[in-house]
Amino acid sequence: MVEVTNDVFERLAAEALDDLPEWVLERMENVEVVIEDEPPPDQPGLLGLYRGIPLTDRGWHYAGVLPDTITLYRANIQRHSRDEDHLRERVRRIVAHEVAHHFGISDDRLRELDRY
Repeated sequence: MVEVTNDVFERLAAEALDDLPEWVLERMENVEVVIEDEPPPDQPGLLGLYRGIPLTDRGWHYAGVLPDTITLYRANIQRHSRDEDHLRERVRRIVAHEVAHHFGISDDRLRELDRY
């Protein structure tokens, strides 16, 4: 387990977003990343969560809605990290995973892609 300050964790999340390919950043729309200490009590092992309407499900009627959210659960991510380099890689991977959900990619499809 590694613990870092909130500022360091926020910097790692910002770096993970900045490291996404330019075409991904250009297409992300109405989504924000938030950091919470712990996941909801009914999902204690959660590392990250996407909530919202994926880009693939948005149509002409999509307007005036609150932003989608990608939530990173800091304490759990730190608990599963050996050192700061491993933490950086985990944050990067979790951000990419949740952004994929924003693009409409399911967990099943992400598992398929991870095999290659």
